[in-house]
Amino acid sequence: MLSRVADNLYWMSRYLERAEHTARIAGVHLNLMLEYEPASQDRRWWRVLAALGNLDPVEGDVFAAAQSFALDQIVAAIAAGRENARQVREQISSEMWEQLNRLYHESRRMGTPEFWASQPHDLLLSVTESAHLFQGVTDSTMIHGEGWQFIQMGRFMERVHATARLIDLHFEEFFRPENEAMNASEHMEWIGLLRSCTAFEAYCKVYTADLRPERVAEFLLLNPEFPHSVRFAVDQLRKSLGAVHESAARKPDRLDKLAGRLTAALSYTPLEEIMSNLHEFSLNIRRLCGNIHAGIYQVYIMYPIEAALES
Repeated sequence: MLSRVADNLYWMSRYLERAEHTARIAGVHLNLMLEYEPASQDRRWWRVLAALGNLDPVEGDVFAAAQSFALDQIVAAIAAGRENARQVREQISSEMWEQLNRLYHESRRMGTPEFWASQPHDLLLSVTESAHLFQGVTDSTMIHGEGWQFIQMGRFMERVHATARLIDLHFEEFFRPENEAMNASEHMEWIGLLRSCTAFEAYCKVYTADLRPERVAEFLLLNPEFPHSVRFAVDQLRKSLGAVHESAARKPDRLDKLAGRLTAALSYTPLEEIMSNLHEFSLNIRRLCGNIHAGIYQVYIMYPIEAALES
């Protein structure tokens, strides 16, 4: 596959995953405002900004800054995803293009500050539903070859980064030893974390509605069957890497080793060890993902012309 095509498919998928993740977090926290104490709202929206990747200092209304950042990120990510798809229009199905194009025009229509101020949930619901529909259309209408595998890489690479950062920030602020009672406000915060990962109902099916931080960490980090857990996303990322490796002329041993280290960290690290320093564990997961991302570029996208001629 041409490196340009692989790059466009990879980033198309990453941008759409980013838009859906941003819309989901913004929607969950807007709903939870009904449960928030007004005095604590600034701190929570600071955390939302950090979870979405904005660590810049904010002066003035933190809620307004978070809403503005979320809106800008959603609209920009959808536009970037569409532009990447446009450049490889012949590689994706007509249904994929139509769905993505429809989402783009909907985001342009509803993604204005005026519309957002009056009806933010309409845009957020449209983005999350359209992103899920695009994933389904992609899986149903595209050949599951190299191009599809690069789409999976982009989706799950973005998901690992976003979910690990969200968990890290939440546990840093709210994790308490088991012997300390959880108050009503903190209970809603843990529900908010699970809902931010579309995980509340799935968690309750596994553990019942008894919310314990250790169980939440185990479910969101280590569950191999839940699509928005870090473990599941890493497993899918490694499968797609393996599928591309099998069909590639160049055998990237270092990339295989990095993927193996990432899988091993989530498969064999005891929960007690993770909980003793969850922040460092999260950083290590994101660091390994960053190395894999760099490896993908080195092997498949930005490789030297001599390597292409040899293959």
